[in-house]
Amino acid sequence: MKIFLETDRLILREIVMEDADAFFEMDSDPEVHKYLGNNPVKSKDQIIESINFIRTQYLENGIGRWAAVEKTSNEFIGWSGLKFVKDIVNNHTNYIDLGYRLRKKFWQQGYATESAVASLHYGFEKMNLHEMFASAHVDNIGSNKIIKSLGFQFVETYYYHDSLCNWYKITRTEWQQKYEKYFPNQYNH
Repeated sequence: MKIFLETDRLILREIVMEDADAFFEMDSDPEVHKYLGNNPVKSKDQIIESINFIRTQYLENGIGRWAAVEKTSNEFIGWSGLKFVKDIVNNHTNYIDLGYRLRKKFWQQGYATESAVASLHYGFEKMNLHEMFASAHVDNIGSNKIIKSLGFQFVETYYYHDSLCNWYKITRTEWQQKYEKYFPNQYNH
């Protein structure tokens, strides 16, 4: 399997079928799906479909969500990363979305932020993107806080499948201004 990135605590690699059990544990948890339409998966077949869809995105788009694996335990903690969205969402199409979803036992340990920073770095520096988007249910305080801490700017609220969500955007310039102190050899203004 291909490893895309490593952080201090995580390996971000392609999602494979061997991740299905932990993926199912995550996506069948009602608390994980609280702000995702309250529709947790019911069977591993749904997870296999999701994994196949993500793997197809790697081939068709050159990018898709990555498995986030804790280095010390080699445990699948969830997924994180970038996704090329072809559907129309909030009047946008063909854009890059930053997202993450973690198994509950890995919440509030900084993994979402750590993986998201690495993913943004990859998008702006390896893919040479000019902008990226993210969204979160308006009531998901934790996720909204993370997205804002990454440097995303709130744009507006919108409805996604009958749920009110916040829409955020970050440009390459905004990213560089915020993160040049962490990657000093890469940003020359």
